[in-house]
Amino acid sequence: MPLTLRAPTPADASALAAAARDTFTETFGHLYAPEDLAAFLEQHTPEAWAAQIADPAYAIRIAEADGTAAGYVKLGPPSLPFTPEQGAIELRQFYLLRPHHGTGFAAEIMDWVIAEARTRGHQALYLSVFTDNHRARRFYARHGFEEVGPYAFKVGNHEDEDIVMRLAL
Repeated sequence: MPLTLRAPTPADASALAAAARDTFTETFGHLYAPEDLAAFLEQHTPEAWAAQIADPAYAIRIAEADGTAAGYVKLGPPSLPFTPEQGAIELRQFYLLRPHHGTGFAAEIMDWVIAEARTRGHQALYLSVFTDNHRARRFYARHGFEEVGPYAFKVGNHEDEDIVMRLAL
């Protein structure tokens, strides 16, 4: 089934919240105690997504297969625990459900991410990725991202080590 990528409307807030919870749980849920996972997933509410959809500081796209959310990507103001250079934006989240891995669609989404960051006038794109997510780290490296350093990522009370990566635009 072909995937499409489109800008969400406020009516998509619930679907994006569900996609965010589903994709994170599918990818990382097995790593956490249920209470830590539940605490982390609480941030993905339709109200929070609606606010970000309406905020021009964010660029969000929903990936769909036959009209059903299959993933999403979100660019936004840097939120990592350091001050990046002037003109940076952060790839906040980038998820596709497992059945769509290996289809080449992630590369198409990344092309949109980089083009959107450039169109918005940014000079650098940052992201963080779980240290043990080797597939994602290889994907980002293929797109020119370079490792900057470690980052403590919290899921509830659990702390993971992430790697911050940067792409000069």
